[in-house]
Amino acid sequence: MAGHDVLMVSGTDEHGTPILVAADEEGITPRALADRNNRIIVEDLVALGLSYDLFTRTTTRNHYAVVQQMFETVRDNGYMIEQTTSGAISPSTGRTLPDRYIEGTCPLCKTPGARGDQCDACGNQLDPTDLIDPVSRINGETPKFIETNHYFLDLPALAEALGEWLDEREESGTWRPNVIKFSQNILKDIRPRAMTRDIDWGIPVPGWEDQPSKRLYVWFDAVIGYLSASVEWARRIGEPEAWRKWWNNPEALTYYFMGKDNIVFHSQIWPAELLGQNGKGAKGGKPGPFGELNLPTEVVSSEFLTMEGKKFSSSKGVVIYVRDVLSRYQADALRYFISAAGPENQDADFTWAEFVARTNNELVAGWGNLVNRTAAMIAKNVGEVPAAGELEDVDRALLSQIEAGFETVGGMIRSHRQRAAIAEIMRLVGEANRYVSETEPFKMKAPEQRQRLLTVLHTLAQAVTDLNTMLAPFLPFSANLVEKALGGDRVVAPLPVIEEVTDLDGDEQYPIITGDYTDVPAWAHREVKVGAPVSKPSPIFTKLDPKIVEEELARLES
Repeated sequence: MAGHDVLMVSGTDEHGTPILVAADEEGITPRALADRNNRIIVEDLVALGLSYDLFTRTTTRNHYAVVQQMFETVRDNGYMIEQTTSGAISPSTGRTLPDRYIEGTCPLCKTPGARGDQCDACGNQLDPTDLIDPVSRINGETPKFIETNHYFLDLPALAEALGEWLDEREESGTWRPNVIKFSQNILKDIRPRAMTRDIDWGIPVPGWEDQPSKRLYVWFDAVIGYLSASVEWARRIGEPEAWRKWWNNPEALTYYFMGKDNIVFHSQIWPAELLGQNGKGAKGGKPGPFGELNLPTEVVSSEFLTMEGKKFSSSKGVVIYVRDVLSRYQADALRYFISAAGPENQDADFTWAEFVARTNNELVAGWGNLVNRTAAMIAKNVGEVPAAGELEDVDRALLSQIEAGFETVGGMIRSHRQRAAIAEIMRLVGEANRYVSETEPFKMKAPEQRQRLLTVLHTLAQAVTDLNTMLAPFLPFSANLVEKALGGDRVVAPLPVIEEVTDLDGDEQYPIITGDYTDVPAWAHREVKVGAPVSKPSPIFTKLDPKIVEEELARLES
């Protein structure tokens, strides 16, 4: 909408222990479980209106090839080193216990529940052997440690380059302070990090084809999914090199969005992989076939979201399933709440009471009311968007404020301050509602007031149109309905679609999310269409009964 060429990619991360363990519990293959979960996630994201150019998965042959090429380049540049280390196995089954399935007390901050790869409390990377009193999350037994050989990413050889890159990010002043400080702090205890695992579900290690029980570490391959998804997108549109516009052009900007437990992988592991691939560490080297790849412009991390004061846990029933929520509530209501009250810079709590209050007081009584009464008054008095007569100061003041909002709100979105952006839009919605109260068009019955009535209604139609453009990124489903309510005939917010595709290099089939988002209104004032027919509107947003709070809390506890 702002006129930039944008590529939005992601996908389901399908390797690693959680998939393997869950598949074992169900008695199915990891691939079968990955297939099922992939489709559920794809359907949920489309139901939420998330506009990906390509949402794919990490079990494609394209992804395997990109990951293995990246590994070979990083290894050949000297940043993958072989080391013998201690691996954990289950004494009762003899199976390997991956790091994330071993828990204990963190040796650094002494917090219980630290995992064998990372402590969420202090953010430090760990090895299972570092933990105090380690136990298996699967069966509670104490793991047995044996010697095993692995490839390690030589982070110390990349530390200086990583530090310089982070310092540049701090100087730019664009990163959220909590993210840059956290990222710089984890550099203080930098050490080689194992990039292979003793597991039989994942991407084979180049050069170790004779060792099928060793695979690349899921977090080595998962972050490369951004690159492989871009490559797949380019191949699918018939322009195989088009991805380079974003990855090889130093002027291109790249943003990564996540929760704070993934900061370490995006501000240390992924940049280190990129630096190693580019040959930019202490050991030198040269870029591989992908050329010199761009490091992240910004890692945009949110804090944690809790649920009614409790940490989310599917096993304990403290969870929100997207399709379950969307079976009862509008997608835009959920999008609005998360945008307006999410954990952008500090932890936030999802409560059903606040969800109902914000939906009713802001979305329904604020924005929905403005749209409905504007359309209703136009339908009743004119039947079409009227032309304006001479504007008065009160009209110009409202329209000027709203038009200025494009720059203000656009700047907030550009700097990833979504909460502030939507708050500013809703402030402008409040100004428009105040305008209705001040001008009182519903009282203009006399013939001599007719021209003034038409001018006020035109002003309101214009205000709603511009506010709807601003709200389109946040509320895509309702944005299209608001456009229609005022007689518009264009799609304000193009929505994503699911396509069934075949693997580009194989015969496996899977769903992807894609869409054409090029025909959107510009992020700017757009003249309302005079003469567009306007009928009596239906409410766009559903008012929620306060009783649902008790129902949802009961459902949560059941």
